[in-house]
Amino acid sequence: MTTMTNASVREFKMPDVGEGLTEAEILKWYVQPGDTVTDGQVVCEVETAKAAVELPIPYDGVVRELHFPEGTTVDVGTSIIAVAVAGGAAEEEAPAAPEPARAEQPAPAEQPAEPEEKPAARQPVLVGYGVSTSSTRRRPRRTPAPDAAAEQAAVAVQAELNGHGAPAGPAVPGERPLAKPPVRKLAKDLGVDLATVTPTGPDGIITREDVHAAVAPPAPRETAPAAVVAAAPAPAAPVSYDSARETRIPVKGVRKATAAAMVGSAFTAPHVTEFVTVDVTRTMKLVEELKQDKEFAGLRVNPLLLIAKALLVAIRRNPDVNASWDEAAQEIVVKHYVNLGIAAATPRGLIVPNIKDAHAKTLPQLAGSLGELVSTAREGKTSPAAMQAGTVTITNVGVFGVDTGTPILNQGESAILAVGAIKLQPWVHKGKVKPRQVTTLALSFDHRLVDGELGSKVLADVAAVLEQPKRLISWA
Repeated sequence: MTTMTNASVREFKMPDVGEGLTEAEILKWYVQPGDTVTDGQVVCEVETAKAAVELPIPYDGVVRELHFPEGTTVDVGTSIIAVAVAGGAAEEEAPAAPEPARAEQPAPAEQPAEPEEKPAARQPVLVGYGVSTSSTRRRPRRTPAPDAAAEQAAVAVQAELNGHGAPAGPAVPGERPLAKPPVRKLAKDLGVDLATVTPTGPDGIITREDVHAAVAPPAPRETAPAAVVAAAPAPAAPVSYDSARETRIPVKGVRKATAAAMVGSAFTAPHVTEFVTVDVTRTMKLVEELKQDKEFAGLRVNPLLLIAKALLVAIRRNPDVNASWDEAAQEIVVKHYVNLGIAAATPRGLIVPNIKDAHAKTLPQLAGSLGELVSTAREGKTSPAAMQAGTVTITNVGVFGVDTGTPILNQGESAILAVGAIKLQPWVHKGKVKPRQVTTLALSFDHRLVDGELGSKVLADVAAVLEQPKRLISWA
């Protein structure tokens, strides 16, 4: 987003990269004051809550000032760099001129709604081109008639009883309050009249917290003697700690987003985890054979490749597991595609990029996509788009020598498969105890979507394929 502050200086603002994010941390500046920049040149790298993104400048000029140092978290829409450009007319946004004063006239009982202005053309949501204008508009309000004053007073009293105090903008009698369907249902269940609730959400929308606040008992009030002046509360003492014995790390970026997603998932979706231990000796032999196959020349071939293919086969045999829960619509959304997420540990924290339409890929194509996904994640170049719209996920805890775990669902997904370490263990094979390569699989799933039978079938199918890889052909 850019604005002109004079005839030759443009301010480049922290853009919205199209993911609905509100802030980003400036990781690195690639330019300094006095440097010449050209249209499309990358000037800095920022870290959002999802990934690191490079920002290009959308015009030519000379850098005049960097408004923030590296390591600063900046809100979207805030100017971060000033660039002097050659020529150009001033494009400073002037404030709207106030309307001329009008003689006071008695307010009519109801004024006609003003005609809606045609919304400005939406700017392309690209890196370096700013925040798109909100498409949400408030309904036109009507001026209440003088005889409605008593009714509004009653609304104010009710709001006071709800613990809000005088509402900043009470709903006009006859006008429908702004609230989403789940919030309306919550208000109905709790017996709350939405017309008496003061909204705190964006654009005057009533939130679930507003409804809960409306039913909470008001805090008791203590009337102090008039002669006694209430003492100002003492400022909270700063938290002290021994820096030699403790290190405090700010929670931001990917770590902050991961924490919010895990809390949201753990306390929203009822998790169930099932386990199975399986002999994967034949799968490991197949991995070695594929490494010698010319079709896989230059591709990354490892057990994760066949585990991913086994999970895709299990989903094809049990398609209802590939779904999501739509709370607002109270619907289960079954996906007819699989965007397969792979949990990856990076220096910036845990991320889960996914392979789009993994169900439609051949084994060599899947190997290529896995290799690209892993290398991009290690370089810290995973794009936000690569981490969106996942349907199921695999987390390979076995690389750390761990037998298994109880993974938390990636928020919005129905299932996650944890793969433990593959170890040589004594195993009964053809009636005799022999050393075999064995691993333990754990499948966590959202019990709102997946019942025990369906979850068990999916896990059993994955194990069956890994025990007998020829099922990749017979079940295809």
